[in-house]
Amino acid sequence: MLKKILSISGRPGLYKLVTYGKNMLLVEGLNDGKRFPVHSRERVMSLGDISIFTTGEDTPLSQVFENIGKKYDNQPIDTKAYSTPDQMHEFMAGVLENWDADRVHNSDIKKVIAWYNILVGAGITDFTTKEEKDEEAAPEAPAEETKEE
Repeated sequence: MLKKILSISGRPGLYKLVTYGKNMLLVEGLNDGKRFPVHSRERVMSLGDISIFTTGEDTPLSQVFENIGKKYDNQPIDTKAYSTPDQMHEFMAGVLENWDADRVHNSDIKKVIAWYNILVGAGITDFTTKEEKDEEAAPEAPAEETKEE
């Protein structure tokens, strides 16, 4: 689902990809539902391609949103409750245990909270990708044994 949700540099909010052409995308604002073209020269990032730095392997943003949704029962977060750096760090520690405090900046945490609220406000609460769902549904095939002759 998050692959079609876009962040556009220089524009507030999040946008849903409607269609794309040769040199532009047609997007729809999640807040207002207005459609407009985005040209190829603008910086566009899919939320499905974003991950959060951790002390181990980076965690996809979809997993972070899943954790937030479980903790807050898929309800919007009060942004005023997380306005100081200490409160934001406490928030991140509560939803992602091994997050890297040196590489994840306060502005990144603010974006995560704001994006989560926009998604929940738009009725999007299923943050797992289609590939993740397919992997969970299909059991792994047993490894083939090779015989030495």
